[in-house]
Amino acid sequence: MRFRCAVLDDFQNVAVTSADWSALGGGVGVVSFTEHFGGEDALVAALADFDCVVTLRERVPFPATLVNRLPRLKLLVASGMRNAVIDYAAAQANGITVCGTQSSATPPVELTWALLLGLARGIVQESNALRDGGRWQSTVGADLHGRTLGLLGLGKIGSRVAQVGLAFGMEVTAWSRNLTKERTDEVGVRLAPSTEELLMSSDFVSVHLALSDRTRGLLGAAELALLKPTAYLINTSRAAIVDQDALLAALQEGRIAGAGVDVFDVEPLPADHPMRTAPRLLATPHLGYVSRANYERYYGQAVENIQAYLDGAPVRVLGQGD
Repeated sequence: MRFRCAVLDDFQNVAVTSADWSALGGGVGVVSFTEHFGGEDALVAALADFDCVVTLRERVPFPATLVNRLPRLKLLVASGMRNAVIDYAAAQANGITVCGTQSSATPPVELTWALLLGLARGIVQESNALRDGGRWQSTVGADLHGRTLGLLGLGKIGSRVAQVGLAFGMEVTAWSRNLTKERTDEVGVRLAPSTEELLMSSDFVSVHLALSDRTRGLLGAAELALLKPTAYLINTSRAAIVDQDALLAALQEGRIAGAGVDVFDVEPLPADHPMRTAPRLLATPHLGYVSRANYERYYGQAVENIQAYLDGAPVRVLGQGD
């Protein structure tokens, strides 16, 4: 029987051209789905006849309730080497091998700066006005040089964002629960003594923390109220780190200058979601990891993972706690 592989959320329809799937030979059939499946029943109906599923990031959860309903599934390949929405215990109990792929920190760093610069200089508003024959110059851009960039998180992504900020002549501060002065000195930034101090002193705040029980809801209404009315918030990490209702209220009431957001509480974002019409918001549809090189890496290593599994020697195996 042919080994069948499903690729989920191939929105741009590029999965099969981003890697050499022919290397798997004629015994493997690949089907990519360009539309998102909104519920568990839809996933079960679509995936029932597949031996392997390739899923992007953490967009599609694989809890026990779903895994238990896919008896043919034997291999689950997720982009990245960490995935918090896969029930590894359920996968193991059902004889499913879970593998990951490498992921570059460069694309989300670049998107973070695209959002920050777009907000600071009113790029979308001014470009639309120019194209539509509207008013010539309607905004006054916010300066970066000499201003303070506050980073929540100074890991692989946060540290690279910091380097760009320093190149712009910004004062860069950083905070996370376990961040040390040795680490901030190494990167060349200041260690903020607390989240509150970072929020109050920053002109731009960018979130680069992993989602966990400790970071979920880290920025709520009280924390957002500490931001200057001229400050901008950027979130390319995880939506749940920032209270979405509190952020919407801050934008709608004009209590902050703006926000750049690439992650949402529901993805893809429903057509009637209030984030689609929020003022002072520059939003992108979770493009942080979406780049040509990253896709070639994801899908190329997915092919490698499938071949290794078929050869009886799986690679990049993920497990509970990864």
